[in-house]
Amino acid sequence: MMAVVLSQIRRIDGHTDVWTVFRDPSALRQVVAALAEPYQGVGVTTVAGIESRGFLLGGAVAVAMGVGFTAIRKRGALFPGPKVRHVTAADYRGNETELLLQRDSLGPGDRVLLVDDWIETGSQAAAAQSMIAECGATMVGIATIIDGLTDERRAALPPVHRLMRQDDLPH
Repeated sequence: MMAVVLSQIRRIDGHTDVWTVFRDPSALRQVVAALAEPYQGVGVTTVAGIESRGFLLGGAVAVAMGVGFTAIRKRGALFPGPKVRHVTAADYRGNETELLLQRDSLGPGDRVLLVDDWIETGSQAAAAQSMIAECGATMVGIATIIDGLTDERRAALPPVHRLMRQDDLPH
């Protein structure tokens, strides 16, 4: 059944469109359940998501798991209070991004699951892991729809649960 859902992801104008999953309530429900499933019962206390699609998926996974949601925003966003900041390494487009996390949103003992739609280079995930650790929490895993990481980069991150590999996308 998941293969049918993932087959909805298509290429448009040279870009991969994951928004099709968000438009179909059945597909979205299945994707959220599949992202949450491996982390049920392992003590996750919050799900984190990076702006913007990580907010949508992360919030839904948090609800499915019965835990809270922790936002990781990009520079320029309204985000009150003291923050932890980290500039990412260059992404697949060569862009560096400043990420922000409210300092008091996490603390010692928090076990964080990072959720996003796509992990390509791992630069944002590594920045999130660093910021989460700076707050005293632990990132226990990453759940993503599409995984494009190299084996070397994947080894430097917490366990990654993916629904499909980037190499399996239609061209």
